[in-house]
Amino acid sequence: MKQQLRFSVLGPLRAWRGGVEIELGPPQQRSVLAVLLLAEGAQVSVGGLTDAVWGPRAPASASGILRGYVHRLRRVLDPEADVAASVIRSLGDGYQLRTVGELDLVLFRELCTRAERSRAQGAPESAVTYLREALSLWQGSVLAGVPGEYAQGQRQRLDELWLTARGDCLRAELDLGSHVTAVAELAELVAEYPLDERFRGLLMLALYRSGRQAAALDSYHRAQRLLADELGVDPGPALQTLYQQILRADPELLAPSVSATPTPTPTATPPPAPAAPTSSTTPAQLPSGLPAFVGRDAELAEMARLSSGGTVVVSAIAGMAGVGKTTFAVHWSRQVAARFPDGQLYLNLRGFDPVGQPVAPEHALRTLLGSLGEDLRGLPQDLDALAARYRTLISDKRMLVLLDNARDAAQVRPLLPGTSSCLAVVTSRNRLTGLVAIDGAHPIHLDVLTPAEARALLARRLGSARVAAEADAVDEIIDRCARLPLALAITAARAVTRPAFSLASIAAELGDSAAVLDALQDHDDTAADARAVFSWSYDALTPEAARLFRLLAVHPGPDITVPAAASLSARAVCDTRRLLAELVQAHLLDEITPGRYASHDLLRTYAGELTGTTDSPDWKHTARHRMLDHYLHTAHQGTALTSLARTLIPLAPVAEGVQAEDLAADKTRAMAWFTAEESVLLAVFKQAAAHTYDAYTWQLAWAVSNHLHLRGLWQEAEEMHLTALRAARRLDDRTAQARVLHGVVTATWGQGRHAEARAHAEYAVELFSQTNDLRARAEGHFMLAWAAEGQGDTEIALAAAEQALEFHRACGDFGDADARAQMAIASALNAVGWCLKQLGHLDKALDHCQQALALCLAVGDTTLAAHTWDSIGHTHHGLEQYAEAATAFRSALDLYQQQGELPWFKGGTLMRLGDTCLSAGDPDGARAVWIESLAIMEHLGHADAETLRTRLKGLDQQDAS
Repeated sequence: MKQQLRFSVLGPLRAWRGGVEIELGPPQQRSVLAVLLLAEGAQVSVGGLTDAVWGPRAPASASGILRGYVHRLRRVLDPEADVAASVIRSLGDGYQLRTVGELDLVLFRELCTRAERSRAQGAPESAVTYLREALSLWQGSVLAGVPGEYAQGQRQRLDELWLTARGDCLRAELDLGSHVTAVAELAELVAEYPLDERFRGLLMLALYRSGRQAAALDSYHRAQRLLADELGVDPGPALQTLYQQILRADPELLAPSVSATPTPTPTATPPPAPAAPTSSTTPAQLPSGLPAFVGRDAELAEMARLSSGGTVVVSAIAGMAGVGKTTFAVHWSRQVAARFPDGQLYLNLRGFDPVGQPVAPEHALRTLLGSLGEDLRGLPQDLDALAARYRTLISDKRMLVLLDNARDAAQVRPLLPGTSSCLAVVTSRNRLTGLVAIDGAHPIHLDVLTPAEARALLARRLGSARVAAEADAVDEIIDRCARLPLALAITAARAVTRPAFSLASIAAELGDSAAVLDALQDHDDTAADARAVFSWSYDALTPEAARLFRLLAVHPGPDITVPAAASLSARAVCDTRRLLAELVQAHLLDEITPGRYASHDLLRTYAGELTGTTDSPDWKHTARHRMLDHYLHTAHQGTALTSLARTLIPLAPVAEGVQAEDLAADKTRAMAWFTAEESVLLAVFKQAAAHTYDAYTWQLAWAVSNHLHLRGLWQEAEEMHLTALRAARRLDDRTAQARVLHGVVTATWGQGRHAEARAHAEYAVELFSQTNDLRARAEGHFMLAWAAEGQGDTEIALAAAEQALEFHRACGDFGDADARAQMAIASALNAVGWCLKQLGHLDKALDHCQQALALCLAVGDTTLAAHTWDSIGHTHHGLEQYAEAATAFRSALDLYQQQGELPWFKGGTLMRLGDTCLSAGDPDGARAVWIESLAIMEHLGHADAETLRTRLKGLDQQDAS
């Protein structure tokens, strides 16, 4: 029989099996367990775990590290179970803690729920007992020992539960007449939370009931001064009302008898008595649910978790147009309707109605009050009075209020219930951050469907047989609808009404991106027209934000940063950030990571349509030039920092309004920028080539080539540089052609096609020889040395390297201040040393490489220093100085490691270190580093992978013999 697991999060994160505590491992492993526990049985995606454990600084290998943490947690939590039966289950693209055993947070919620029922039934003694037991579960700071922003956010969330429970407990004790003993505890709470008016009100009431009216009034005055000084506001209405009641010695403030039903708490403003309802009918206004509802399991579980304790006031469901917010909210509301026996109210606030205005809060309140049976003729006109009447009428009821399609927090706030017995669910295309920040709403964000959910939706609407019969066409439909529920529903409706049409033909209708929105429309129903639905959000934008939304269609994606958007729109960064925030708020854009923004594919198509019909070709042309200038000048700056040995190309000045990113003369920052923008730079290059912006095309290829080389992305580099070469030829610019050939040589050499690399290098030397630019000619000979050495023609390689060195030295004595000239010389010295080693001139080789290393260390170029250490190691190996060789190789590896992803260089050095280990009589050491090198070379598709496999096979054969 399995032993029961028990977990604690209300204090240090701990776990027990039976009565024995379990060692949970290092902090990040504990973070994984914390996230799974707090999901309370819901699936957590790998992305969600990555964000929780590392935040925006997740390593590239995060998913692999997470698998290791989960594996170890499975072993310590349930050592006897196999993976299939483990307590941690692999589910979809994430994990699920299938049973949380006994979790103190769950027990805490159950006790608070029992206390709430006891109070409602007029049993404050039982309420106090339950709440004191619940509060005793807290054993210090929540998730103590778990690092990171996720844990800190959970501490703040759960601490609010603790504060609410403590306030409820003290309120119940005051109802029992324990006002004298409560004063000390409340005074401590007020001192610790001086701006929390809940505890201030309870302290004032306790003081008053203890016969200390003056002290109660003085406490109010202190709160008044503190709020004015700290926040510039007055005390809230509840505290002001209590103050007035104390001044006039209102008898309602006296403690109720124990047997009496508890009076309304002093922290709620005493409203006028409501008019008697004219009807006793229980409202049941939820719209009909969608029969074909599928998926959303994680979001449904989150909604269930948030509302399980009966203490959630608002759940704000937000998402882009067409993502299915209303469908989701109605589906969930119908699932839980039985929990709200006093009725369910529904109101469409028409926040983004295509023809009408959003429903005013006053009108919304009158509608809700009418649904509750109020006589509309006798209602007050004032908004605050209407809100007070509404909250009073539902204060003792268990009701669900679904507020659909809200415009903003101001429209919703007067409609929120005032007690935790009621639940409000709000949907909106905006994020309603005001409700989250001020009203304690719990945000639920709906994204597009997963591929499996999208397929299930189509199967539900079209029938499983039809979907299975044309599986490939279904995949195309899902892809072209970008998994947006509205788009899938419209397409499914088209297929249902045309049963003779194949799904392949319907997928073909969606194939043209320019016409995809035409295929996703219903001329008889704008609510089922993707273009019309998007327009409702677009039309609500300010003119500046609408302009930026259209401009983003000019950018090729997949995402964009604030500085790039500022250059695209020719606006200040601060203004651009504000407009991007407006687009995010409207769900026309998503902030995928801090400072990086992306848009749904169909929204990009819609934005492209708008700019095509709204904006002139010249306007788009100018914007595209600004965008290209932004990326070209930033990449040029980055290349200057990451490749000191390289001769820079001249650029034209940036267009007006362009703000290239400031890399702050920081090589690490430049490398990080290239990595973050890699996919964007490739897309920008393709757009420049597609529009035959030939100067931008070859210059962008030049600017990006060093990054692609460092990353070992030779196929991408070759394709890019051959395209750039065609652009340079159209310009009839022979120098540009020679510059681009550098990238072609590097790419073909990296793929092991040394003969092609040499032919391109010889052509580059010919082109450069027609100029008087000695540095350019040196670069051409350096490329030739590299290509010839790869072919094994070492004497030609040595002659070319020596010619490059001579040209660099002939450029003049630049002194130590010209780091770029010094690194060009160091690079040539290293190349000469490498070739001398290959020809057996080992002492000369070592001398040249050591000269190169001294220059690298003086300038601080760690990349070239790593290359040179590798050459020194190779030379020591030739001298049979294996210990010195291993030290040099490891020095190179350390420097490569410091610079992040330089996989090809690291793989080559590991390969040579293995040779040294084998020569030094350490075959096991050789096997270890060759295996590591092979993994890198296979990933890169490098020709040396086969050489490594042969060497490892030879070691295995030696072991077998």
